[in-house]
Amino acid sequence: MRDKKCTTCYLSISPFCTGGVQYRYCALAQYANLVGVTIGFTLTGSISMVAIQKCNCFHKYGHEADCSTTNYQFMAIFGIFEILLSQIPNFHELSWLSIVAAIMSFGYASIGIGLSIAKIAEEGYHINTGLTGLVVGVDVTGTEKLWNTFQAIGNIAFAYCFSMDTLKSSPPENQVMKKSSLVGIIITTFFYALCGLLGYAAFGNKAPGNFLTGFGFYEPYWLVDIGNLFIIIHLVGAYQVFAQPIFSAVERLGSKQWPQSKLMTKEYDVRIPFVGIWRMNMFRLTWRTIYVIITTLIAMILPFFNNVVGLLGAISFFPLTVYFPTEMYLTQAQVPKYSTIWIGMKLLSGFCLIVTLVAAVGSIEGIVSDLKTYHPFNPN
Repeated sequence: MRDKKCTTCYLSISPFCTGGVQYRYCALAQYANLVGVTIGFTLTGSISMVAIQKCNCFHKYGHEADCSTTNYQFMAIFGIFEILLSQIPNFHELSWLSIVAAIMSFGYASIGIGLSIAKIAEEGYHINTGLTGLVVGVDVTGTEKLWNTFQAIGNIAFAYCFSMDTLKSSPPENQVMKKSSLVGIIITTFFYALCGLLGYAAFGNKAPGNFLTGFGFYEPYWLVDIGNLFIIIHLVGAYQVFAQPIFSAVERLGSKQWPQSKLMTKEYDVRIPFVGIWRMNMFRLTWRTIYVIITTLIAMILPFFNNVVGLLGAISFFPLTVYFPTEMYLTQAQVPKYSTIWIGMKLLSGFCLIVTLVAAVGSIEGIVSDLKTYHPFNPN
């Protein structure tokens, strides 16, 4: 809040608390993160589509059948859905997506946990596990294990990459948001830990990066299909949650730059059967369609799920989740330099910077290794 006016987004408070240069860095990090996540969602959604097709193929022809396929056509299908959803004018009309996303997340996480428990409970089932994971010299080399550890740190960072502004909320709102955030983090961590621990107990050192799409489970095929369908529905909606701020920023900038342009401002009422009136704007239609096409093409070029997720987490975790929130707090609360709180915040920030650098290095190495064996448009 400044001059009795509340800021309306995370980015808008940054120049008041951290200065102009850091504001530009915050903007770059925030929008780069949003773009990167939409690319990652396109990739992940298509992987789940491929998994459904393969799962049905394996069920019909046997687990040894050649069910290889590419996921490029599924990326295109995902992109078409996003082009249609992107034409919804503003973010407020997508509030229902949060409810759908929560239901879908709970659904596929529960399916993964249930299937893992069933596999662990199989009579006579045994899998190689260990407190330190993969055995150096047997499963991997020491260098490979180090890179895998770095990549895993990036994946964890990505899972917790979010921030919330409650600096100047009134006490009731402040308290409610903090309680909601705490409960959400606890529940999320519980499911993350349960999926990770039970997944490792079920598959051991050969655990796939995603055990619903990596074919740790083949049967019951219909339940695996439902789990992947939940993932797809979740990601179709989540894409919009991350893309709408980008759409809004570009359209707001265009309207400010060319306020008299009919391309920017004029809207046409288009009647859609069974839906109602759709307010069409030519710039919005063109720009949002182009954005979805570009992110889809980039996803086709970089189909490396775990490493891409790790890199996204590394890029966005430190600046948006740690550095800017701590700097804003120190500035807003006027914490004295070299006080206990100030030193603690700086140590936390420094530690998280190291985590970010380690995760980024590991993910980049993984992507480079994947590129050495990557052949575009070949069956998976």
